Parts: sequence; structure tokens; C-alpha cells
Amino acid sequence: MIFKRKLYDKMLQWKQQWKGQYALLIEGARRVGKSTLAETFAKKEYKSYILIDFSKTSPQVNRLFEDMMDLDYFFLSLQGIYKVKLFERQSVIVFDEVQNQPLARQAIKHLVKDGRYDYIETGSLISIRKNIQNIVIPSEEMKMTLHPMDLEEFYWAIGNDVTPDQQRQMYDMKRAAGNAVHRLWMRDLRLYMLVGGMPQAVDRYIKTNNLQDVDNVKREILSLYDVDFNKIDTSGQASAIFKNIPAQLSGNASRYMISSATDLRRGDNANILVSEMAESKVINVAYHVTDPHVGMNLNYSLDAYKIYLADTGLFVTLCFWDKDYTDNIIYEKLLTDKLDANLGYIYENLAAQMFKASGNKLYYYTFPTENGKHNYEIDFLLSRKNKLVPIEVKSSGYKSHKSLDAFCEKFHSRIGDRILLYTKDYRKEDETSCLPIYFGGLV
Repeated sequence: MIFKRKLYDKMLQWKQQWKGQYALLIEGARRVGKSTLAETFAKKEYKSYILIDFSKTSPQVNRLFEDMMDLDYFFLSLQGIYKVKLFERQSVIVFDEVQNQPLARQAIKHLVKDGRYDYIETGSLISIRKNIQNIVIPSEEMKMTLHPMDLEEFYWAIGNDVTPDQQRQMYDMKRAAGNAVHRLWMRDLRLYMLVGGMPQAVDRYIKTNNLQDVDNVKREILSLYDVDFNKIDTSGQASAIFKNIPAQLSGNASRYMISSATDLRRGDNANILVSEMAESKVINVAYHVTDPHVGMNLNYSLDAYKIYLADTGLFVTLCFWDKDYTDNIIYEKLLTDKLDANLGYIYENLAAQMFKASGNKLYYYTFPTENGKHNYEIDFLLSRKNKLVPIEVKSSGYKSHKSLDAFCEKFHSRIGDRILLYTKDYRKEDETSCLPIYFGGLV
């Protein structure tokens, strides 16, 4: 199935505004829907297109990129090989999985300057060293990231165009939905958490309505990611870091403890490895802020971070990776909120996914309690205009949010909105907005 994706509108803006002055590079994790989106866009928005899939190109096609001196011959050859006629300023050439042919990416500089056609590149692991060594990275690229489907896109996929608009209206009015509607929306959210936003998993859910079938799809995707991480690091350390993410989050540590997952210690090698994993778009990394100001990019530590999966559906499956499959009964209990487990870390992963998909960088902050025996922790810090928005995530009630209160007292002059994301209906408690977590993507 071809699903409606929000990035499509941004791609239209690129086409209309820049008119061939930049190629469009769509980054994202494997199986997130980049190729489908690019080809759908090419079909709908151009008179003709050529899609070059570098995961299966012939030697004849690859040789064309070794000599870009004669572009007339280059375009004539492509049209002959793919049996497609190109029309000046009305056609697009799609370089799919461009990380497999670095010379094609390098050629973008000359192709954009030529100006006859538009170019869309898609790829995973785009910035990994072996995929860019010995080539000139073109400055004529405009980058966009395709994230897993967010909650609104998930609603669209299952044929519900009404609820997203209702939720946005309730959020804007700062009103409670009421018990019946809130319970329904929370059940929808838990279904989204279980299925996730990977198009193949959503497609399987729609076709089978069987969460164990969906789980099998997600396990296949996770296995592909494991292969990718072994490309990044053949020692297996990246794979170990990835598989240990649920354990690290459930342990409620104030940072990812590299030494407990691998043979590595905190430092440059570990930081570089985590950074390259983040480049794969499979994980989201939240960095610890050393001094919470609006310019958080200037005040964070590379040595202290938390790691989340980019897709919470995959995260749920990774939580049960110790078995060959996840029982349907586990999914049913998660769906009905009856599983005997602390689900706080799953909701925290979901919040990270929501904030990242909304265009936010992820930061958090910890500071000692009054007696110095423990730490307060703000799960996420966002910036809005010249103020900070501290956010605490809970999987249950709202009665205790000591960290949020202590942080706001400590940095009162820097605070804008203060938010508790939780599983109950909307409530305003003094200066704290207690928001149901399905509002997370609207913050």
C-alpha cells in the first residue's frame, strides 16, 4: 500500500521554490518508505522519470558515472537503457539507495549545474565514512529526513482522517476530551505503539489485523538493522549497543552506560560509534545539557546521552528479543494496558520519537536533589522562542512530578511552558500542563 506522508508537501515546496537549483536528498532508516515516496512523487509531479536503483544496477549503468564530461551522451544512454524519454524541466531522475554508488552522488554537482532535469536521491547510512571517502560531497543537495510514520500518518493509514483534527482542536483549546473519548484515543495510541510507523508493519496490520504477523515483519526489519550496524562496526559493538537500548532505558540510569553493553568505555571511540549509529536514522540520541539555556546546542555533553529507537513499534519488539517471537497475549495485554511491567520507558521512547519527528533535537537534564543522594531528571528539554519547555514523561498518574517542580523553581526565569506527558486526560495543575501523551507531537 502507498501511504500518505507529510514529507510529500515539503517535497512539493522544494520542487516549486528551487526549480532545479538543488537536488533533493531524502535520508532515513531502511524500510521507512523513502523509495516508495520518491517514486510516488516522481509519478505524480513530473511528465516522466527514471528511477535508478543502485542496489541492483547493471555494470553498464554504473560505468556511466565514471565519466561525466559528456552529459549529452550520459542522458542519451540513460534514456536508452531505461526506455524513458526525458523532457527538459519536466522530468526527474531518482537515484535510489545512492549510498551504494558514491560516484552518482558526486555527479550531482555537475547534473544540477546542467539544469535540464530535477534529481531526487534516497539513501540510508548516507554519511558513513566508507560511503563518502574519495568523493566530493555536493553542496547542491537539500536534505530532508523521512521518519517512521507519526501518529497522524498512522491514523490516515488506517482510514481515520477525523481523529487527528479533533485532537489538534482539543490541544489548541486546552480542554479535556472526556473519559470515553480519552480511553478510545489512548487505545489508539497503544495500538500505534505496538504496530509502529514502519510502512511494512502498518501494511501487514491493515491486511491481517494480526499483531503476531506484524511482529514478524518488525523482526525482519530489526535483523536488517543488525546487518547495517555490523557494516558500521565489524567488531559487533554497535550491534550490542543497539540491542541493549531497552535494558538501559528500563534501568532508569541517567545516561547510556556503554561499559555495561560493550567492551568500550566512555570516550572518543564510543562517541564516534554512537554518532555513526545516529546517522543511520535507526536511533535517536538525547544529549545531557550541562547548562540549560535556549541555546542547548552550545551546552551539551558528548559523553552523556540516552539512546532511543526511532520507531517505538520496533522498540516494543526489541524488548522481547529474547524470544523468537512475541506472543499475541503480550500484545493484547499491552494494548489493553494490563501487562505487569513498568511501561514508562516505552512511553519515553514514544515521546522521543514524537519530538524528533516534529523537528526537535533531543536534550535532557539531571541535577542533584537537596540531600545530594539522588538526582532529579527532566526527560526532555525543548526550546520555544526565548524560553525552555521542560517535559517529564510518566506512564501513569500525575500526582508526583517532583523533578519538574524542582527544575522550574531552580530556573524559573528561563521557563516557558512546563509539561507533564502522561496517560490521563488533559488537566492544568497550577503552572503545569498535564497533557495526554497523544498530544506529544503537537507540543
